[in-house]
Amino acid sequence: MSAWIYLLLAGVLEIGFASMIKLTENFTKLVPTLIFVVFAVGSFYSLTKAVNVIPIGTAYAVWTGIGAIGTIIIGIIFYKEPVSMMRLFFLFTLVSSIIGLKLVSH
Repeated sequence: MSAWIYLLLAGVLEIGFASMIKLTENFTKLVPTLIFVVFAVGSFYSLTKAVNVIPIGTAYAVWTGIGAIGTIIIGIIFYKEPVSMMRLFFLFTLVSSIIGLKLVSH
């Protein structure tokens, strides 16, 4: 599997574990906590596979960026978090930065 595919998978799994944090209720709810752990382990495993090829700084920035973008979207849709033009603007700049890092990375 391509390093960029591993990195994309790591980012998607980060969205999963970050989104589960609220549902764990401080890790007192068993099922959400177990889902959190599975997503977190999968995310970190995939990230370690990606950094075998992709520079660590680039991989980390893309990984956290994917996680942030996805978690913001999950927060807006499922947790009714606020949407503002400035929030969407900075979300767009984050997406643009991730695309830029992909374009300049070998």
